[in-house]
Order: sequence, then C-alpha cells, then structure tokens
Amino acid sequence: MSIDTSKKIKYYKIKGYAMEIDLAKYNVEIQNAVKYFWETRKNQQKKQVAGNVTDQGNRGAVTGGQQMNGFLELLTKICNDLGIQNNSIYTKNNHLPGFFRPTKDWDFIVLSPNNELIAVIELKSQVGSFGNNFNNRAEEAIGSAVDLWTSYKWKSFPDQMPPWVGYLILVEKTEKSTSPVSIYEPYFKVRNEFHNTSYIQRYNLLCKKLMTERHYSGACLLWSTSNFSYGSVDTITSLDNFLLSFIAFLLSKKDIFK
Repeated sequence: MSIDTSKKIKYYKIKGYAMEIDLAKYNVEIQNAVKYFWETRKNQQKKQVAGNVTDQGNRGAVTGGQQMNGFLELLTKICNDLGIQNNSIYTKNNHLPGFFRPTKDWDFIVLSPNNELIAVIELKSQVGSFGNNFNNRAEEAIGSAVDLWTSYKWKSFPDQMPPWVGYLILVEKTEKSTSPVSIYEPYFKVRNEFHNTSYIQRYNLLCKKLMTERHYSGACLLWSTSNFSYGSVDTITSLDNFLLSFIAFLLSKKDIFK
C-alpha cells in the first residue's frame, strides 16, 4: 500500500519567481506532527479514563481535539518560509461565512494584509470505528467545500480571486482499515471502483474525487500507525503533492505579502 515518499526537489517559476522547493527540509516537522497526533490522543484517553468520564474510547479522543496541532505547525512553518508572517496565519476561531449555514470553523486559514482569503484548510483524522465514521467524514468534506464555494459564488468574499482550499485526513492503518469491505446493494449497483476496497482505499478515492470535482485544490490521505510510521497510498493524494500544490499557490501570491 505504501509508495516511495522520498522527497524530491521541485522547481517552480511563478510570476518571475524562481524557487527551489525541497520538501525534505520538512521531514522533521512531518514526523513530529505524526508523533504528536498519537501521543496527544493517548494522553487524552488516559485523562478521560482517570477522570471517569463517560465520553471514553475513540470518541473521547476525537472530542478532545488538538491532535492535529502538529500539522498546523507544519503549515505555519511553510508559510513563514515563504515570507508570510504569523499575523496573516490563523489556527483557531476561523469562522468563515457559509451559504447554507451562517459560518464554518476551518482549521487553518491565510489572509492577506488587505483581508483577502488566500488559503483555507481542513484537518481530519480517523482512528478505529471505520464503518461508523467513513460516511460521516465524506459528508463533512463534501458539505464544507460546497458551502464554502457557494458562499464565494454569492460574494461573501467580494472582489477577490478563488482561494486555495485543502483537505488533509490522517487514517489509522490497521487490518480493519486495509481489508476489503463488503458492499450492500439492495436496489441499485454501486460504482465499480468501490468494489473490493478497504476503508483506506475508499478514503483515497474520496480525496481523488474531491480534487477531480474541484471541491478542493488539494486533498491528502496520510495513513499512520500508533508506532508513528506513516505514508501515502499513491502520488496524487500524497502529502508531498498536497504540500507542493499549497506552496506553489502561495508563491503565486507572494507579492501580496510584501
């Protein structure tokens, strides 16, 4: 299931800027983000058990939040390296106007000095309970994007070009998430690409289709295990591809932050 995730140097020339992008420089931040995810999740579960809280187990770890903060730090460092200062980067209380609902709180946004929405990213994870939560994650991802783009269409972000919209999900790699899942077809046939697929493969299909249908500029599936290993299913939805797309877009906006 893994692919070669060795970091290769990419070269971009955008609006007169020539820049060498070496993703290997972020290896430590990526490894730390994965480690932080698992350690934070473990600590949250311990606290809930010690406090005899009823919201225990996998749900307790999810509702505890903060597990993806390492990825927020990674994204912030990338922005800083490109000359975007912290006063343009927001990692909490990021309520953006919706169309079908008043607002949506996104995990990471970048605003220009003149208050233009440059980038917006959603971070999610899935550990265990795959059967119960895959559809929920899919509905969240689709709904958030449709709401944002419809809000953009109806001038909630006036007089600006479209932002870069990203979706990154970390999924636990276990036997349950890598084994084929049965499909229920009581009335109509399910699309062929979903047959004989595991939950991780379905997440990969989800991310691909989110980009194909232009709901997200970049969508990443990162698998990981509790011993801090991680990887990608294919190049299209890899973390490398996600970060390169994000960086290239920010480079195209470089003049705005001068």
